[in-house]
Amino acid sequence: MVSVLVNYNRPGLISKHKNETGGGEGIEVLKNEPYEKEGEKGQYTHKIYHLKSKVPGFVKMIAPEGALVFHEKAWNAYPYCRTNDFMIKIETWHKPDTGSLENVHDLDPTTWKTVEVVHIDIADRSQVEPGDYKQEEDPAIFQSEKTGRGPLGPDWKKELLAKPDAPRMCAYKLVTVKFKWWGLQTKIENFIHKQEKRIFTNFHRQLFCWIDSWVELTMEDIRRMEEETQRDELSKSFTLILIQFLIKF
Repeated sequence: MVSVLVNYNRPGLISKHKNETGGGEGIEVLKNEPYEKEGEKGQYTHKIYHLKSKVPGFVKMIAPEGALVFHEKAWNAYPYCRTNDFMIKIETWHKPDTGSLENVHDLDPTTWKTVEVVHIDIADRSQVEPGDYKQEEDPAIFQSEKTGRGPLGPDWKKELLAKPDAPRMCAYKLVTVKFKWWGLQTKIENFIHKQEKRIFTNFHRQLFCWIDSWVELTMEDIRRMEEETQRDELSKSFTLILIQFLIKF
């Protein structure tokens, strides 16, 4: 779970990261439309990632037919990426608290026993890989000019609890990984979980430190930005995980 001090229900940032999609490869957007599901409203997208040209040659040789084409169906902050042999599912609930709830995703008792709960504190530099650290993206240093929030000290959660009217949000993320290539299953699944934690940590630290660039955006602004970038925007977390483990293994 990730505790973040932001405006609850505020639209997040559109990724500034773009990738060229030459040769007909890259991302194909099939649907991008509003949705309402179980009382929650958001944006539904269905994308296909064509990644054959994005991986090393030896991977193309050993990958089964169709293994480098991935479907992503996303309901706002609920992405589901899958193929027949590879699945990453990330279910997210955003709650106005500091991470005190258990089993937010309402898993059955047997499944819940298998879940490893990992707490991420965006102000804790020890949770950041040395090569990922950027001073300008450190919530322990940053202070917002528009909102006055930050820097976050070691006891920022306790200080926040003492201010019941102050906005707060915790992103509860349930990551499910299935990888069915014999001989690599456990190693790859563990690697992906580790990389997801790294990505969640870095992204939410960035989100806090970029607050001045998104805090005043409206949903109309977000929709417009999505339309402008949807043709060449690749899912940052998905691409990083996939490319890194394919190159490594």
